[in-house]
This record gives sequence, C-alpha cells and structure tokens, in this order.
Amino acid sequence: MSRIKRLIQSYGKYIAVPWRDDAAALQRVIFCVYNETEERWLRAKIDEFEIVTRQAGHDWAIFDLTDTFAIWLASQRYAKSYFQKPHLLSTLLPKYLAFITEELATFLRENEIGKDSVVAITGVGSLFGFQKVKEVVDQFAPLVKGRLLIFFPGSYENNNYRLLDGYDGWNYLAVPITADKEF
Repeated sequence: MSRIKRLIQSYGKYIAVPWRDDAAALQRVIFCVYNETEERWLRAKIDEFEIVTRQAGHDWAIFDLTDTFAIWLASQRYAKSYFQKPHLLSTLLPKYLAFITEELATFLRENEIGKDSVVAITGVGSLFGFQKVKEVVDQFAPLVKGRLLIFFPGSYENNNYRLLDGYDGWNYLAVPITADKEF
C-alpha cells in the first residue's frame, strides 16, 4: 500500500472520532504530513480525503495557497520593481500574510463554512521562502470554526515540523497525522 493511501487511512480514523465542541482554535488544527516528493500523488488523491471526511459526517472545503503569492505580487503597485530588486520583498511580506488571511476569510464567508466542516489547505509548499507556516496557521486557525487541515509537505519528528525539509523546523501543537502513525 502506498504511503499516501496509508495517510488517507490514518486521517480517516482520526477524523471519524467525535469532535469536542470546546476545543480551542489551535487544538482544532490537523497536519497531514507527507514527503514533499509525493506532492503530485497527494493532489491526485485529495478527493479520497474528502470522501472519508464526508463518511465521518463532516462537510469539506478546500483552499489552495499555490497561486496566492503570484496573484498578490501582481496586484502590487510596484510589482516590476520587486522583480528587478527581489531583496526589497522582505519589507512587503507581512502584507502577503494579511492578503491570504483575508482571502481565507472571504472564502469561508462566501461558502458558509460552519463548525462541522473540515477546511483543507493545500499548496503550503508555495509559502517556502516567503512565509512561515506557523504564522499562517496562527492566523487561519481562529477563522475556521470546524477543523483546519494542513497538507504539509515535509517532515515531522519529536513534535518538530520541517517544511520541505528546508527549515530548522518549529514546535507546534497541532495533531500530526503521518503515513506511519496509526490512530
């Protein structure tokens, strides 16, 4: 059985457990951790995550971050200048976080996402070098009343997450689900 299939099974077992209504925002975050080389396989099987979520009696919504940086940067008044002098981007990146947070808030409102929904975030690898995943999750988690599912290309070991195995990593209190961990 493939690692992505095992990840789907582990996620399915976890999401079927009854939810507590009194969980804090950061306790409602789930990280599905997979090897970054399996990104295409995961995206091809994303519908299976939706199926097991719906079988567990929950609604499903997916929010993709993949193109958000390009959309945001193209909308900037001096976008051409940033292409010519990319080192200037660092002063502008906090506005990118505000942009994607507002995009998610709009998505949740328009789709009437409730407290019995799983909101899956894909394209997290596109944040690499621009935004820390922890900062994004800290902004997103309070907006999602149900469960926030982060598809995380990287690694998890000893409560330490590493995006694309490139950063030193950080500790986070989310529920980690891997292909190797049973629930």
